[in-house]
Amino acid sequence: MPTTAPAYERIDLRTSPEVKELIVRAAASTGVSLSAFLLGAAQERAKQVLSESETLTLTSRDWEAFFTALDETDKPRPKLEAAAQDYLTWRQRQGG
Repeated sequence: MPTTAPAYERIDLRTSPEVKELIVRAAASTGVSLSAFLLGAAQERAKQVLSESETLTLTSRDWEAFFTALDETDKPRPKLEAAAQDYLTWRQRQGG
């Protein structure tokens, strides 16, 4: 059974000659191709950016407050219940 080669996407970019020369020199000094150097650097930076934007760090005080709030989720919430009921009534009137 023939195997399918993975699909690859192309990324094109433009830069000044000075920036290109800097990147070419850095790639050569690490012994990798320009493409491999750019992809590796971009991938590492992308992981760092996403990690920073998708990770929530809490102090121990905030951690305790978070768990306390979770423990209190079973308490009756009359205002929340009324708001939910108002929303359901409104949705029914809207035909949804």
